[in-house]
Amino acid sequence: MKRLAILGSTGSIGQSALAVAAAHPDRLQVVALVAGENASLLADQASQFRPTVIGMASDAALADLTSRIGITSGTMLLPSGPDGLVAAATHPDVDVVLCATSGSAGLEAALAAIDAGKTLALANKEVMVMAGELVVERARRRGVSILPVDSEHNAIHQCLHGRDRSEVRRMILTASGGPFRRLDRAALKRVTPEDALRHPTWRMGKKVTIDSATLMNKGLEVIEAYWLFGVDVSAIDVVIHPQSVVHSMVELADGSVIAQLGVADMRLPIQYAFSYPERWDAPVRPLDLTSLGALEFEPPDRERFPCLGLAYEALRHGRAWPIVLNAANELAVDAFLGGRLSFCHIPVVIERALAVADRETATPLTLADVRAADAWARAFSAETIGTLRSS
Repeated sequence: MKRLAILGSTGSIGQSALAVAAAHPDRLQVVALVAGENASLLADQASQFRPTVIGMASDAALADLTSRIGITSGTMLLPSGPDGLVAAATHPDVDVVLCATSGSAGLEAALAAIDAGKTLALANKEVMVMAGELVVERARRRGVSILPVDSEHNAIHQCLHGRDRSEVRRMILTASGGPFRRLDRAALKRVTPEDALRHPTWRMGKKVTIDSATLMNKGLEVIEAYWLFGVDVSAIDVVIHPQSVVHSMVELADGSVIAQLGVADMRLPIQYAFSYPERWDAPVRPLDLTSLGALEFEPPDRERFPCLGLAYEALRHGRAWPIVLNAANELAVDAFLGGRLSFCHIPVVIERALAVADRETATPLTLADVRAADAWARAFSAETIGTLRSS
């Protein structure tokens, strides 16, 4: 029996994770659930799974939750906010921590889980983008496994299983291309948040769906792959694959390419992370190869979607650039969703922040350095968004 803490249980990844837990009650036990502001849904989840530890992001949400379910003597109510995430991630009854919080909120909890010796199932790519070196080094020292939940990195992990890294020439991350794959620049200037949220193949949270539309999601995944798999940036490529059947590939030294295929359902990579190194029956339909039709692959258009190139640039430059890239993107996406920024101005905000990042931030050697760079980038980006909006 593996005992789970699910951070971000009411989001799309968290809900899929609980569906996996429900499909394997003899193998998975839910010990801790922590959510954002959706007290109604967490109350339903707590009623079904009976966790011993629950928490919410804010005091108001926590009060709402307790008014809905009450607190029994066997339930541990966590403090709201980041402290609650850390408490859930380090609870002594937990074996596996699924970090599925949105944005940068899960960084401290992920590091605390590693320090506590928990297996980390990582669905939050921002953790590795902001502090990949710190996370990987702590996991190495503690002998802790980091199992990627993102479908692309999960696919790479499966393709690499049992292989010596000296055999690997290249890792190829696939991208759906998002809803605007065929739009020209003039049309991109007119897209709305509602347009961007209509993803052609995946059902995800709002932020990651917008990142998919700009290709920043793939850029963040390039940075994550760099830290997870220890390969040079030149050995990580991206291809557009609109059918989302091939989730990623590994090219070996002899030119052979190993691919992982599956239906577009996040329950599969989540279950892989929970069951590894075993394989379990999955609560999803199998892939029907005879019905797939043509599988397309094409290079990404970095001129129409510059966020991908900015992510590569940030990774190559190093220092605090990946942190600044991530924070500026979060602010810009939030402004776009709120109608305060155009779609085509998202990369503008990021580029302006990167242009002055070296002058305003230090090379991140500690978690405090990471948070300082993140705070500066958010303040700078908020100001930039205001300037762009007024002009």
